[in-house]
Amino acid sequence: MFIGLDLGTSSLKAILVGADQTVVAEHSVPLTVERRHDGWSEQDPASWCDAAVVALRALAGRADVTGVQAIGLAGHMHGATLVGADDRPLRPCMLWNDTRSADQAARMDADAQFRDITGNIVFPGFTAPKVDWVRENEPDVFANIAKVLLPKDYLRLFLTGEHVSEMSDAAGTSWLDTGARDWSDDLLGACQLGREHMPALIEGSAVSGTLRADLAADLGLPVCVVAGGAGDNAAAAMGAGVVKDGTGFVSLGTSGVLFAANDGYRPDPATAVHTFCHAVPDTWHQMGVILAATDALNWVSRLTGQSVAELTGDLGEVIAPSRTLFLPYLGGERTPHNDAAVRGHFLHLDHATDAKEAARAVMQGVCFAFADCRDALAATGTTLPRALAMGGGAKSDHWLQMMATTLGIPLDVPAAGDFGAAFGAARLGMMAAGAGVEVATQPPLSKTIDPISKLTDAMAEGHSRYKHAYSVLKDL
Repeated sequence: MFIGLDLGTSSLKAILVGADQTVVAEHSVPLTVERRHDGWSEQDPASWCDAAVVALRALAGRADVTGVQAIGLAGHMHGATLVGADDRPLRPCMLWNDTRSADQAARMDADAQFRDITGNIVFPGFTAPKVDWVRENEPDVFANIAKVLLPKDYLRLFLTGEHVSEMSDAAGTSWLDTGARDWSDDLLGACQLGREHMPALIEGSAVSGTLRADLAADLGLPVCVVAGGAGDNAAAAMGAGVVKDGTGFVSLGTSGVLFAANDGYRPDPATAVHTFCHAVPDTWHQMGVILAATDALNWVSRLTGQSVAELTGDLGEVIAPSRTLFLPYLGGERTPHNDAAVRGHFLHLDHATDAKEAARAVMQGVCFAFADCRDALAATGTTLPRALAMGGGAKSDHWLQMMATTLGIPLDVPAAGDFGAAFGAARLGMMAAGAGVEVATQPPLSKTIDPISKLTDAMAEGHSRYKHAYSVLKDL
């Protein structure tokens, strides 16, 4: 038996997986986010540990966990968890969507060594600019930092007592030499930090430590190994078998991700594509990231007072884009614009535009944003012949048909089952325990949605209008 823990922004999910990779039990514990000021987004790290205890006890109450061999960890990336010499947090964790460090990120990004060494733009959401904000605004906190940990790695500290991270999550800090898979002394020094402030680095499939004996006894678990694990998107890729070069997925979640696995390091920071280490040795991955996918549909739901089901329930067959156009930049955008200030736009509204037409325009706008990500990946030399469809939005065949036609590739829909980050974390636990799992095996499919060839040109024309609209409106 193996356990996967996925520390999400809104909940911690735990799953228990058998040796045949079937999910035996699962449990989720909600988490809350504090927003004390505009642009701030924080969580109390102690809440993660409390949630893990609740979730692990719940698993033990539903199945026999005495045979658990390993625990794997996944978690939201980029968070700055600052701990003192006593391993206690010095302040709340600044999360991935905390944007207060935009000025610090811009200064770092203007220093050419950051892009040269990390292979990425320094985004405000990344870890390094957050810690630099603390240095400038909370000097007493900065002076007492013993370790900077990513969120799932603070949870690891609670579980094992070890200060350890792994390559996929570390690649999102702006301190990792992503090609060499090691901390960069130059980049740490530029932030007035050193290796002594960083956790040890391992691969996601390696052993990071063992579950504390006292905690194991309290939870009814054996003293099992804890795997390195992965950042949330890399963990989801491990769960879906997206490991080999040329494989990828489209994730229609709150945000959106076009993910491609790579057998080599292919950085191109100017595209605003994220180029990170994957969770297994000698592999990397690239991501085009949009900040509002299903979140944009939820927004138009709140705006109209109609549920998402009401808005999308009878949209009928996919049609070519209407004149109504939506740019889904509700909170800025990453790929390809790296523009934190841009905001969303509705264009070409008329008397005939009703709530359903607005919803259709929102769904098309998200598809066009994914097409921007496709083009950015292509600029680095990465193309996907097909992709898995994942996330809550993938439950809509209408949206997937629209997406497949816009991207011009088939989208494969997995059959029922959990192939998210928690499952990927469990798979990494299996590898760490020497269970011999083949992680490149992709899940069984329920269907494949092909592009509608007769609409390809129309969708391409709509995407062209979308790009032109951004160029005109970005400075408004």
